[in-house]
Amino acid sequence: MRIDAHFHLWDLDRHEHAWTRESPVLHRTYRPADLRPALAAAGVERAVLVQTVPEPWETPELLALAEEEEFIGAVVGWSDLTAPGLATAVDRLRALPGGRFLTGLRHNVQDEPGTTWFARPEVREGLRALGAAGLAYDLLVRPDQLTAAVALARALPEVRFVLDHAGNPVVGPRPAPEWTAAMRALGELPHVAVKFSGLLTRTGGADPVTALAPCLATLLDTLGPRRVLFGSDWPVCRLTAEYATVLAVTETLLAPLAPAERAAVLGTNAATWYAITA
Repeated sequence: MRIDAHFHLWDLDRHEHAWTRESPVLHRTYRPADLRPALAAAGVERAVLVQTVPEPWETPELLALAEEEEFIGAVVGWSDLTAPGLATAVDRLRALPGGRFLTGLRHNVQDEPGTTWFARPEVREGLRALGAAGLAYDLLVRPDQLTAAVALARALPEVRFVLDHAGNPVVGPRPAPEWTAAMRALGELPHVAVKFSGLLTRTGGADPVTALAPCLATLLDTLGPRRVLFGSDWPVCRLTAEYATVLAVTETLLAPLAPAERAAVLGTNAATWYAITA
């Protein structure tokens, strides 16, 4: 099964998404029907729908979409990790239509000032409750927050972590030493996986295969092909490329791997980390 581990939907007729306003490509409604043909053409059977805004109304709406759309295999939603009673909040989400698709949570930590958000006691307490509930946690961070993310993962081995967009590295012929060191540190933690997602928009117009090859090589070297997940980051990827191009670039970069390893990156790993079944 091919699984896209990272995509988004939003409906501007229902809710404004202020972060899209500066981009004509993104400042429009994206519904399941907009992605369905691209998935079918690419042979992608399931996809993981990921939250975009830290608002309580979004996750119930994403879960309802998962109940209706066969290709949505899992939802990574949002709930306030700093609030008491996260376990109760998770139970309420699971009781909603589509609640069975809730397999993880995420917070836009990259929008938080500084690098200390993960060190807050209430955040860690919330993450412990998340782990006890059997959910994964997606790490969305800036490069300067990677060290704190590594420390968090070390401190909470009972939580499944997935690093979004490979930690948003600077893409270039030689990965930054600090980023490589962080990937090596995460490679030592078997409860952490990394998404190879959202990186075409960081290539600055360079040939994407050439530009992204060092990044993917580092991920495969440090975490291995069983802990790297393909994600399109659609429709944000449309700032640079359409869905078919994102997948084609990834397939080209994965070509040297054994068939089972390619299949893992392109689907099996996402099924494991997000508990997706056929």
